[in-house]
Amino acid sequence: MGRHIPFDRVHNFRDTGGYPAADGRTVRWGRFYRSDSLGKLAGEDWERFLDLGVRTVIDLRYGWEIEGAGRVPDHPSLAWHHLSVEHRPYDQPGLGPDVDPAPYLVERYGEVAHDGAAELRRALEVIADPGAGPVVIHCMSGKDRTGLLAALVLALLGVPDDDIVADFALTGLARDRLLADWRAAHGGRSPGWPGYGRAPAEVMRLFLDGLTRKYGSVGAYAETVLGVGGDLVHALRERLLAPAPPVFRRAGTADLPALVRLRDDAARRQLAHGIDQWRPGQLGEDHFRRPLTDGEVWLASAAPGGPPVGAWELWWDDPAAWGPQPPVAGYVHRLMTDRSAAPPGTGRQLLAEAERRIAEAGRELCRLDCLAGNERLRAYYLAAGYRVVGEQAAKDGGLGGSPYAVTLLEKRLVPA
Repeated sequence: MGRHIPFDRVHNFRDTGGYPAADGRTVRWGRFYRSDSLGKLAGEDWERFLDLGVRTVIDLRYGWEIEGAGRVPDHPSLAWHHLSVEHRPYDQPGLGPDVDPAPYLVERYGEVAHDGAAELRRALEVIADPGAGPVVIHCMSGKDRTGLLAALVLALLGVPDDDIVADFALTGLARDRLLADWRAAHGGRSPGWPGYGRAPAEVMRLFLDGLTRKYGSVGAYAETVLGVGGDLVHALRERLLAPAPPVFRRAGTADLPALVRLRDDAARRQLAHGIDQWRPGQLGEDHFRRPLTDGEVWLASAAPGGPPVGAWELWWDDPAAWGPQPPVAGYVHRLMTDRSAAPPGTGRQLLAEAERRIAEAGRELCRLDCLAGNERLRAYYLAAGYRVVGEQAAKDGGLGGSPYAVTLLEKRLVPA
């Protein structure tokens, strides 16, 4: 994924996704953006912005800045929140050349962290709201007020300080374009302060260290000053963090009872949804012994050493469904998850790992089949990038029952 999203007139629009966070999870891509002024959006920039699917904009500027520079355009899909977090205006461009950026800006950030407590809390509530959709926060340059709020959000998500500091410093890549805008708006002259537009990593490092020294942690600051409790932090994490990837391992004979349990649980769910394909008790340990020998069986756990929350069989041929075929594919069967323990999205992660394993073996296709009448499962595989390539009218599943019709699907893989 790309962190910097290019626009012609907006210079500092970034995705905060991908950073490691609490509990082994990562920040989701496409959920929480930061930017300079969105009042500059127009034409193709506006179309690019709408294509991101943003549903909420939090504008951190003063009212007089919005009057002078404009706000994000109105759109029926877009909610706009004006939360001016800074209460003591100061003129950065007009500062003298002897003002050291780091201590000066750290002091200003400290003022915002306390003066703007109510607005910062409200911003966190908006960002945590599951109905907010993708959110963008912004000020004028996307550096100071935006940087402070972004740092606060990332800290509450459990992102390490080093990554928060690095994210802040990325504004330096947009400095030349931001300066060009300022000069264009001020008759071609340059700001008096050489530090204008700079985002030294030291600024954010000192700010975070200061909160930690005074309160014990950024989280303790948020609780003490902003009144942010555990429920709001939990909501932020559920909204913005992706589940930790499962831990995969190849199954052995000791895992046979777990495989039977996963399959029986999946069969009960199918029957509860009116899908008459699998039956509890239909497959015992003897069935799973065969693919352990003739193919591969893989297990997924939510944590190292934890109980299995998912499994799948990987075969290297499947004549019952596909007939004789050259050795160009791997065949996925009995993709199963424990819905009571597996985080949302686990099934897709299992499928992606099966695809990776097949590509690693030097084969170019992942193939599978699903019951012809199971429209829900067929749609699931289509959404995962598979395409329907045929039907098998009378597959013999080898379980002693009657043949049944299946839909054949495949996906071309990127070579490992």
